[in-house]
Amino acid sequence: MKTKMTMLALAAVAACALEAKVQFGVPFADHVVLQRDRALPVWGTADAGEKVKVCFAGQTVETTAAADGSWSVQLAPLATSCEGRTLTANDAAVNDVLVGEVWYCCGQSNAELPLCGDNPHFRDGKGLLRARMTNKPLVRFCYQSNYRTSVEPKKAPAKPVEWKTFTADNLLKGSSFSAMGFYFALEIHNALGIPVGIVGSYFGGTRAEAWTPKSGLESVPSCRAYAEQKLLNEEEFRKGRENKTVKFGGLQDQPRVLWNEMVAPWVPFAIKGFIWYQGCSNADDGLAYADKMHALYNGWAKEFRNPDLKLYFVQLAPWGYDKIATIQEAQAIFAAAEKNAGMAVINDRGNLDDIHPNDKETVGMRLAALALSRDYGFDGLCAESPTVKDWKVEGDTFVLAFNHANRLYVYNPNWSSIDVGFEIAGPDGVFKPARITTLVPFFGSKERSHGAIDGDGLRVRAEGVTEPKKLRYLHSRPWFGCLYGETGLPVGAFHIGD
Repeated sequence: MKTKMTMLALAAVAACALEAKVQFGVPFADHVVLQRDRALPVWGTADAGEKVKVCFAGQTVETTAAADGSWSVQLAPLATSCEGRTLTANDAAVNDVLVGEVWYCCGQSNAELPLCGDNPHFRDGKGLLRARMTNKPLVRFCYQSNYRTSVEPKKAPAKPVEWKTFTADNLLKGSSFSAMGFYFALEIHNALGIPVGIVGSYFGGTRAEAWTPKSGLESVPSCRAYAEQKLLNEEEFRKGRENKTVKFGGLQDQPRVLWNEMVAPWVPFAIKGFIWYQGCSNADDGLAYADKMHALYNGWAKEFRNPDLKLYFVQLAPWGYDKIATIQEAQAIFAAAEKNAGMAVINDRGNLDDIHPNDKETVGMRLAALALSRDYGFDGLCAESPTVKDWKVEGDTFVLAFNHANRLYVYNPNWSSIDVGFEIAGPDGVFKPARITTLVPFFGSKERSHGAIDGDGLRVRAEGVTEPKKLRYLHSRPWFGCLYGETGLPVGAFHIGD
């Protein structure tokens, strides 16, 4: 009897200890990377009223858990550290914590396309080789996609947080990480030599509104209706489909629901910024997509409590969609208007037979170049694709000058001097194929060129158009970019003269 009472007493003590155990919040698991040079929110749960002491890197901060058991503190900015140290909150411990740069990778299926995997058409073309060649323990990733939705912002993710190092075993096993995110993080690490952490949340075939918090949708007048839209849970959606009152395709098509499910649990984790590849599902929005990008950025910056949050995103690659140039221009409009955003142009990497081009190394490199040039002191690196600075008409010829390029060149696989993507219209509004008149011919050929352009800027004319009024670039099939700045970055779709 005495033994039984003793066992019950010990069990009660253990239960109390378990109940009173302090726990860390979502991001704080072994091998986490913390953002350097920013105040660091750290949070978690405990018993109501419990004293919590947080210690890391010589700092100690104390607080008391609120009535709902939540607690939070803020650590002073930390310097870069490659030393794996321990973060503690009372008896709770997070081991092997590094300090460096932290980014979030998000979007739809082109953001999701994995480094490795069993589907040759849905993985990076070099991924298997690159994974086996990679041993970068200072670079860590956390995969957070669970392909679910939520009508309210969640505080905890459905998928357990697990930080993994960039090593072959981790990259080749299980759900391989985003190829775009992998190459981006690797480029940042290789250039800076410091720890890098990257989180990945993505869901194929989803719209920008689904990834946007309510605060972001409220910040843009044209998007406010999305902020007020009533959201359906799984049961409500099922019933709506049965009685035919639901007019959309899936739960994930609703605004806010993917932010609520997969990103909100990470708020307010300190991050440098996020990289974004999305837009195919919003392609019919045309120029209105620019407003949705503003809402997305505003919401993330507010919820992560970072007014300087960076957003580097991918302009859509051509995949056979007839109105591709319009949404590409919407993306360019947003990039020009938001000082903390930058756009990577990849119209030279599309595939008209596959919406998922498998060269994500170029994508990650161009995104990383934006971050390195804008945020990390690589002043001599021009990471911006050329854009039109000025233009005029001289006789039957458009004369254009560009930003971010003193000189331009053409590269197309067939060496054509004709198929370069330009069209010109006269007063009748009918566009005709145009050519660059200053393109240096290949051994005197009118049809072939080795790609050099004589002189600065660009001179373009169309046969038979004597009074040119409008010019456009990459507005017709096959939409592939072949005009580059001297840095090797392609010119994006544009039109002038309207």
